[in-house]
Amino acid sequence: VQNISPEPIRSGKVRMVRTLPVIFSPVDPRTLYFGTNFIFRTRTGGDGWDVISPDLTRESYELPATMGIYAAIDPEKGKHGGVVYTIAPSFKNVNTIWAGTEDGLIHLTRDGGKIWKNVTPPQLTPWSKVSLMTASHFDDNTAYAAINRLRLDDLRPHIYRTHDAGATWTEIVRGIPAGDVVDAVREDPVRKGLLFAGTENAVYFSLDDGENWQSLRNNMPATAIRDLVVHETDLVVGTHGRSFWILDDISPLRQLNTATANTDVTLFKPRMQYRFRRNKNTDTPLPPEEPAGKNPPDGAIIRYYLSRDVSSPVTLEILDRAGLLVRKYSSTDSIGKSSIPPQLPSYWMRPPQKLSNSAGAHTFVWDLHWPLAGGVGQSYPISAVYMDTPLDPLGPAALPGEYTVRLTVNGRTYSQPLTLKMDPRATISPAGLTKQFELSYKMAEITWKLAPRIASLRTVTPAPEEFRTLTRISSEAAAILDILEEADMDPTSQTIARAAQVAREFAANSDLGSAWRAGKTSF
Repeated sequence: VQNISPEPIRSGKVRMVRTLPVIFSPVDPRTLYFGTNFIFRTRTGGDGWDVISPDLTRESYELPATMGIYAAIDPEKGKHGGVVYTIAPSFKNVNTIWAGTEDGLIHLTRDGGKIWKNVTPPQLTPWSKVSLMTASHFDDNTAYAAINRLRLDDLRPHIYRTHDAGATWTEIVRGIPAGDVVDAVREDPVRKGLLFAGTENAVYFSLDDGENWQSLRNNMPATAIRDLVVHETDLVVGTHGRSFWILDDISPLRQLNTATANTDVTLFKPRMQYRFRRNKNTDTPLPPEEPAGKNPPDGAIIRYYLSRDVSSPVTLEILDRAGLLVRKYSSTDSIGKSSIPPQLPSYWMRPPQKLSNSAGAHTFVWDLHWPLAGGVGQSYPISAVYMDTPLDPLGPAALPGEYTVRLTVNGRTYSQPLTLKMDPRATISPAGLTKQFELSYKMAEITWKLAPRIASLRTVTPAPEEFRTLTRISSEAAAILDILEEADMDPTSQTIARAAQVAREFAANSDLGSAWRAGKTSF
């Protein structure tokens, strides 16, 4: 780590506070800006800096009444020099830069810092902190500014918007309650007009360029939101002392429109999903009291909206490119349980999810697998994750490709495409991926076909030899399925051979295997 400060030894001319903006240009990733009372720029990785602005802070201002009795003992008598608190480089033009100061000024340059223009809204008085600014992704004349006036005992929210390069500003806070001071505002880079705001208590969003705001707090604690970042389809939130939070998949917000509220059913288009393993740790898990972040869902996030309760069953189907049914869920499904006593406390287990038929917005996660192995051989793995451990073995992992999500409500069907891509870190070959799926599917199919017969024999006493034989075959098929699915690597020759042996035993010991007994035992 190297100190690349533009002023290695403080001279007194450059003012710094503990929170200063450091930001790369989104147009030129080699250009880095750093704010003090001046703005510095480097294009050499910090090996030399250029000063591209004059002192952008207020020269002087009146002592605020909010200092009260402390004004008399303040050695600077309230004349504290400010700093540039936020820098917002343009997403369209490398020479356009917005700057906001902690003492209530906003400046704009159109020529990379040669000339700066004061474009401060008239409502901004001294001691109004320009907490965060963001330039628009779509229009070089548009910018947004979050204003914090806590030091003036003003607890109202303040966000300003300009569409004419700062010539005029409009305050846009309808829907954010009084007492919720705004610290951050960001624009979605995909949908024009979709904004996010972070306040001292929660996250808000707007679909109409800030004209109206709604809460997006959900399960977040009431805490100060100091910044927000839209990363692809996720919203990442940085709080003041309460960790980082991520809202997985904001694509439904990008699809919302005025028609959505007036329709009975909306199935949102799922985002592209990578097929990845839910847990890379194959050994003893971290204890639940160990601080750890939560991973995103290991599956496709499917969201839908129902305007009212539905009395008939709601179904969700996943179909492959050929139209073959991969998975089906229903609001009438019973909650699945382990076929054997669990070996771990219940707080490790993944809570069951059920398709909802009640009014409101709903989230359902398809785990990117075909149905679970049937009947026997299911258990919880040692590679447990607190509150997120599924039964093993999972069904065969779905192959990368194009799928269709189909939601049926009151007899009417709604469909959306879903793209599944392979984990780019996986080393499995295309041929190995095909072989892995073929073997996994055949092993799972054995368990599916044997499950009803095993269940019917389970009540017979004493247990017949057929029960013991079929149970062993099903358990071995499930074990091989687990081996095949535990890693995205080409199946080993011994695993292929053992799978073929299990298939032959299935064909020889079950009427259900008659098709394979006819010669379809090749792996």
